Amino acid sequence: MTTEEDLREEFIDAFEDAEYPVSGQMDLVPALPKGPRTKFEAGDLSFSVMELATKLGSHTDFPYEEVDSLVDDIMTALREEGEL
Repeated sequence: MTTEEDLREEFIDAFEDAEYPVSGQMDLVPALPKGPRTKFEAGDLSFSVMELATKLGSHTDFPYEEVDSLVDDIMTALREEGEL
């Protein structure tokens, strides 16, 4: 798997148990394995939840009805921010 695929898988694993629909970033925190201390790491990339929230900024389009569309937007945001 590529770093991008690994990262996508981590996001899905972390956010799939959220109670959908989610109307904002704070709705995702209870689903995170380590809450706000969760880190996402793949290859040489590493993002804390707070760093990720900052990078997402206006790239997200809440509410999300399911995990795949949320993760699609996260990955797009990271590409547009030059992180991937």
